[in-house]
Amino acid sequence: MMIISVLLSVILIALAMIHFNWVIGGEFGVKESLPTNELGERVLNPKRIDSAVVGLGLIAFGIFYLFKSGLFPYDFPEWIETYLGWIIPIIFLLRAIGEFKYIGFFKSVKSIEFGNLDTKFFSPLYLIMGLLGILIQVMP
Repeated sequence: MMIISVLLSVILIALAMIHFNWVIGGEFGVKESLPTNELGERVLNPKRIDSAVVGLGLIAFGIFYLFKSGLFPYDFPEWIETYLGWIIPIIFLLRAIGEFKYIGFFKSVKSIEFGNLDTKFFSPLYLIMGLLGILIQVMP
């Protein structure tokens, strides 16, 4: 479980760094990461503060899994470890399922650039992250 926890931590912290890049005005992956409608118009227009909040959440999740790896001693209350241990993978599984129009495996708008990337990369990544998080919770 240590390797899986460290892997999840690295992925989450890397995703956080991408979001922080957007906070400071970076353009890496912005176009590819935001869903558009059939006309190519963005359906989400997050502000920098939105990216900062997501980035902070991803960092917190990454740190949580780093502690779960056992590499660093910690003394969280058991209820925090239990709840976060289930909430985090559920968030990523819900993201993989999507909102049925623009994001997730069950989206209806698929022929746009984001839709293709979401089907091939983003949703499978979130599904794997969610399943690994559940695996960490159920394995001793």
